[in-house]
Amino acid sequence: MRQFLCIGTIFLLAAGNSVRADDGGGPAEIAGGSMTNSIGMKLVRVEPGTFLMGQQEGGDFDERPVHRVTLSRGFWMGVTEVTNAQYEQFDPAHKAMRGIHGISTEDDEPVVHVCWHDAVRFCKWLSKREGRPCRLPTEAEWEYACRAGTETPYSTGTQLPAAWRRNQKQLWDPAPIKLTVSQSPANAWGLHDMHGNVEEWCSDWYGPYEPGDQTDPAGCANGDFKVTRGGSYSTTLEYLRSANRMGTLPDDKHWLIGFRIVVAEYPSTPPVGDPEKALWAQDVSQSPSAWTQPAGRQPHFFGPVDYVKIPPGSNGPLYSKHNHCPAITACPNGDLLAVWYSTNTEPGRELTVLASRLRHGSNVWQPASVFWDAPDRNDHGNEVWWDGKDTLYHFNGLGTDGTWGKLALVMRTSTDNGATWSAARLINPEHGLRNQVISGAVRTAGGDLIVKCDAVTGGSGGTAVHVSSDGGQTWGDPGLGRPTPRFADGQAGAWIAGIHAGLVQLADGNLMALGRGDSINGRMPMSLSTDMGRTWTYSASEFTPISSGQRLVLMRLREGPIVLLSFTDASKGLVITDASGRDRQAFGLFAALSFDEGKTWPTKKLITPGGSATLDGGAWTRTFTLDDTHAEPKGYLAATQTPDGMIHLISSRLYYRFNMAWLVTGAGSGSDSGRQGLAVSEPDRRKR
Repeated sequence: MRQFLCIGTIFLLAAGNSVRADDGGGPAEIAGGSMTNSIGMKLVRVEPGTFLMGQQEGGDFDERPVHRVTLSRGFWMGVTEVTNAQYEQFDPAHKAMRGIHGISTEDDEPVVHVCWHDAVRFCKWLSKREGRPCRLPTEAEWEYACRAGTETPYSTGTQLPAAWRRNQKQLWDPAPIKLTVSQSPANAWGLHDMHGNVEEWCSDWYGPYEPGDQTDPAGCANGDFKVTRGGSYSTTLEYLRSANRMGTLPDDKHWLIGFRIVVAEYPSTPPVGDPEKALWAQDVSQSPSAWTQPAGRQPHFFGPVDYVKIPPGSNGPLYSKHNHCPAITACPNGDLLAVWYSTNTEPGRELTVLASRLRHGSNVWQPASVFWDAPDRNDHGNEVWWDGKDTLYHFNGLGTDGTWGKLALVMRTSTDNGATWSAARLINPEHGLRNQVISGAVRTAGGDLIVKCDAVTGGSGGTAVHVSSDGGQTWGDPGLGRPTPRFADGQAGAWIAGIHAGLVQLADGNLMALGRGDSINGRMPMSLSTDMGRTWTYSASEFTPISSGQRLVLMRLREGPIVLLSFTDASKGLVITDASGRDRQAFGLFAALSFDEGKTWPTKKLITPGGSATLDGGAWTRTFTLDDTHAEPKGYLAATQTPDGMIHLISSRLYYRFNMAWLVTGAGSGSDSGRQGLAVSEPDRRKR
């Protein structure tokens, strides 16, 4: 190799390549197209070039369309992810974060538990120290460098050999692992750990790819999520592909994400504009609803009709295979907004949150579209809730990868009837249990806001509550850190008994909840708290337990009574008095009313319009027969009551609407003059 010194510039000739160190360089040491900076970080030169970005066959929907990208300027890139020793020269306090869950304990392991903002701050510090522009790579730069001239799923070809693998399987809990950098072979351009080890922050906001050739793309102008690339240890292999795209909130930090740097000026290309609005966000009226009251006390029933409308065979961003776990709220303009998750498998990283809007005056729900989706994260559990004034709230779980065992808790708000939403905020940033959101938020008489979350991942074990006393600005988990409760009659503990619990505040200020699982004396468990969820006492209710594929609703009606919406025992059913005063067995979805704060439930009614029909309940319900004595047998329920007295109930796929006058009217086959019957093909009727 021959070196030629010019004024202020070092030229290198090595293997036929010319490298300019002043083009984002400034090395302390240069040799063979590589350099070492002042904190001991090794970088290699990545020359300009053109490549095909994305993956058509076998890739995810967000990796298409595959498009030709030209990077017009070269850059220097870190040979490895930034290590603990390197990062802690900038932030010595980070050493306290080493070894959480037994991960990344040593100097030469990648730094983790750093958010996107931490990574950017490190780059700014290093830029000042080096006198050169140090930054995160763009998403295009990252994929170009990872591919190193290849067009296959991995830079190693169609498969990733064992030397690159770090426990490549999905785990429910983090497990200790050694992540020393440079232990896997480098790619053809001298870069280590581009497939796996830890995910790496990129500079871009996540958004859809645009078709056509591009030069120096810089991503979207804004968004909810910052892109991460490369995949990590303890996840399945497909997430380590060169084209695979991930992302999360820029404030999120956990044990799977680190970063590497590039040295170069940021591309001058303008960012891409906002994508087209989703259907639920289009043409949203901002006129307050008058909430016309029904005439007199006329019973009213409508439905069931589908609200989950997804084209068959959809495999991203909508998934036709499994749609589940809904929530529903009214909007100030009179619309209804329903959200739920959509996926191929419940623990899958593809799981996303969809929404549909029922416009005021219409009986036909719009087709589904994406509501919120951290890419390749399991966004398990969701709630939308109206405060009765001008604000809607959205609560959601945010995963580290797949499964619902490692969720953080997120909140957004809207003051324009759900047309736009605030930036998502982590109200419990610690990934773990107690953050799987369950619909049915409650505001107490004292103004506290309560959101319920499953405290466990299995079918029993209880429900936690998160409480805010300042309108959602700060949150606490009053039962956190207390001993695991023993769910038995008269016992006390720190959780609601049963998962997927429903909750109401009683007239005396206490909280009452009913849940699934953790049965007491063969009955559905009832939990009572006199200290706003800090502790609970348990007793057996009068209701039979519910089980897999079922979730109840417990809420207070505007008229005063408490309503339970739940399911009968599949074989024994429930004795209900019909319109003629005769007792008969009923099976499936029913409502029970309590007029004495949950002590007794004298009014019970099957949720069916009568007649006979075969329907698809979706999710775990699937096909069922609905008639005078049989209602929907399963489903995850969510409900809201609007100021006009209407109760709007959704299961995993179907929408029902009725009022209290219908509930207290006998359940005979033809006695309800307000019943509209099945309306699966009901035409769109707008009152505006």
